[in-house]
Amino acid sequence: MDSTEDLDCPQIILQYSSGFLVSKVMFTACELGVFDLLLESGEPLSSDAIAARLGTSATGMERLLDACVGLKLLAVELTQGRAFYRNTEISNIYLTKSSPKSQYHIMMYYSNTVYLCWHYLADAVREGKNQYERAFGISSEDPFGAMYRSEEEMLKFMAGQNSIWSICGRDVLAAFDLSPFRQIYDLGGGGGALARECVSLYPDSMVTIYDLPKVVQVAKERFVHPEEHRIAFHEGKYFFNNSIPEAELYILSKILHDWDDDKCRQLLSKVYKACKPGGGVLLVESLLNEDRSGPLETQLYSMNMLVQTEGKERTAAEYCKLLEAAGFGDIQVKRTGKLYDALLGRK
Repeated sequence: MDSTEDLDCPQIILQYSSGFLVSKVMFTACELGVFDLLLESGEPLSSDAIAARLGTSATGMERLLDACVGLKLLAVELTQGRAFYRNTEISNIYLTKSSPKSQYHIMMYYSNTVYLCWHYLADAVREGKNQYERAFGISSEDPFGAMYRSEEEMLKFMAGQNSIWSICGRDVLAAFDLSPFRQIYDLGGGGGALARECVSLYPDSMVTIYDLPKVVQVAKERFVHPEEHRIAFHEGKYFFNNSIPEAELYILSKILHDWDDDKCRQLLSKVYKACKPGGGVLLVESLLNEDRSGPLETQLYSMNMLVQTEGKERTAAEYCKLLEAAGFGDIQVKRTGKLYDALLGRK
């Protein structure tokens, strides 16, 4: 018997084909402020009331709210024949702007930037390169020049990355005992969310965020409080062009997946050269299974690397090989069971 006979194949295919509808419903509800309004109201609201306060059509809002109920992002209750909507715990925690664990900013980045690049996925597969030129009419030769093409776009990206580390940062930083390392450089540390998690978890550490001058300026102004004296900044050009300062530990969080193997080896060699004896490097990445069978999230991230960068997601063995080629040894791998995993290599 064909194993597919036990599966509702048409239903599965239909669910897969409509997956983009699910994400767009969530993105739209975030963008319009549905979850924020319901949190602020403190009580369930009718679709007419929500539409009036958010300035939308009544019929459009009703359908959006019902779809959010189906996705378990909202709950609905009937009172005297009328439907009243409220947030679920998930939406209160992750989809409202005011929550410490809000994912609003990464949702908006996916909706307004990543989504447009994915429209050209077939072209990316054919050509093997990112799709900024088709999506935004700008050169794709410098992925981060395209990604940071305006201050607004850079802010969206930085805020989105901070959103991710607000819920994933502690998992990867606690994967190994990093307390022996006092002098830490967070290469490409952006808005500083991972650095904040690091100094919170390891209060004796000092973390320096190394990033582009314009990124550092925005991080200082918008994201890192000036009274946080355990976080410093180092302005530099791209890692490949500048020397890397000496430190005990280097954190590369979602950095290597942006680049091809040659550039990864080049960067890791520079890190190894700068690293103090006995120091190390912590890689934070989403790891593929060794047989590349999953996880699905990582496989999809790898597709995103295709449409947005020069890189890809890798297996633990592939990252170990890159680390060994740069000179690092005593390499340990920890799968966190969450979105991102960790590898620690020592000099």
